[in-house]
Amino acid sequence: MLIPSVTGILVGGAAMTAALGTCALRPWLRSRRGFGSMADEATFATLHTISRASPSLRGGLNRDSARKAARHLRTLLGVEAVALVAAAPVDDPHADPHADPHDGPPGDPEDGPGRLLVWDGAGGSRHAWAVLHHARPVLESGRLRVIGPDVLSCEDARCRIRVAMVAPLSVQGRVEGALAAYGGSASAARVRAVGELARWVSSQLELAELDSSRARLAEAEMRALRAQISPHFVYNSLTTIASFVRTDPERARDLLLDFADFARYSFRNPRDFTTLADELRSIDRYLLLERARFGDRLQFSVEVAPEVLPVALPFLSLQPLVENAIRHGMADAREPFRIQIVARDEGAEAAISVEDDGVGMDPGRLREILAAGPLSAGRDRRGGAGIGLANVDERLRQVYGDEYGLTVETAIGAGTKVNLRVPKYSPGVFPD
Repeated sequence: MLIPSVTGILVGGAAMTAALGTCALRPWLRSRRGFGSMADEATFATLHTISRASPSLRGGLNRDSARKAARHLRTLLGVEAVALVAAAPVDDPHADPHADPHDGPPGDPEDGPGRLLVWDGAGGSRHAWAVLHHARPVLESGRLRVIGPDVLSCEDARCRIRVAMVAPLSVQGRVEGALAAYGGSASAARVRAVGELARWVSSQLELAELDSSRARLAEAEMRALRAQISPHFVYNSLTTIASFVRTDPERARDLLLDFADFARYSFRNPRDFTTLADELRSIDRYLLLERARFGDRLQFSVEVAPEVLPVALPFLSLQPLVENAIRHGMADAREPFRIQIVARDEGAEAAISVEDDGVGMDPGRLREILAAGPLSAGRDRRGGAGIGLANVDERLRQVYGDEYGLTVETAIGAGTKVNLRVPKYSPGVFPD
């Protein structure tokens, strides 16, 4: 979707520049003689300006993003002024909570759809008040509109604004706003350019919505993961601790402190990343509490290379794997259950495995759980412990790429081994 839109803006190279912004680009072009032909220079300048506008638009449509993007959009079109309108009043997280809501660009006080986010360029004092009148038919119809000099009257003889071109901004079929360009003329090429630029802005807003949806999904997955940890483990741990209060008060005290440390780590405010050392410290508390419950039936060992202890990894990446091993692997087992955690240094990566000798799992069912995702696994009673596996697998792939998902070796009656790899360094991944 993005590539056709950008291509549309660049159609005709030099012809597009001549129609829309040669004057604005000439000083820049003269300063870069030798880069290529005039068409190459214009193409490079257009792409450069687009790259400057993109980051703010990826934050969604609000006053702050509109203010930052508008001047770049005006440069792209080579017009006197650009205005951005939201289809409905928006809750702007960047706005000053103490500011007067009537401050800023003048708007239309009458009832109706639309809110003026920004006016960038000349003529604001004379024309900005009418932007919502110009944009409302576009917000309602979703069709581009050209407004001529007969509507845009201006008493100031020096005012160069004679026409307006207003195009809708659509996100997944919904009209979320409008881009209005004000200038001295409305050639066919300029009108097409406004429409193409509006489609490109719409694509950036769709990406912003996708980013927001991913963030909400990650939050929901973390809540689901914590819900898995919470009810069974908390109840069983407190019941076990209570059983030692009379018979072994000192042990009950130690276990209560272990439970407090584990709960503090697991239920703190969600943070993106932690260190392998902190994750293993929490797992140690978890296993001590489970050992108090199961006694000698639960046996575990941990083997870790010191070089990988500082490695950063997504929060709660290993504990769910250990919990799954115990909850699923020990099901109806009467023999001692063994679980082994190994973390090795493998050059640029840390290789980690959680292995048990429990009841195992049908490989086909495991593939279904991982393919369905964590929320589906949580809704499916058959998923059981699979929600933790699916959650960790999904988060690892989101952070590091598909090649870093979980690999699982299992069969019914043959135990389970879960393997994962974590880069020792990855851009943007740092422990909190």
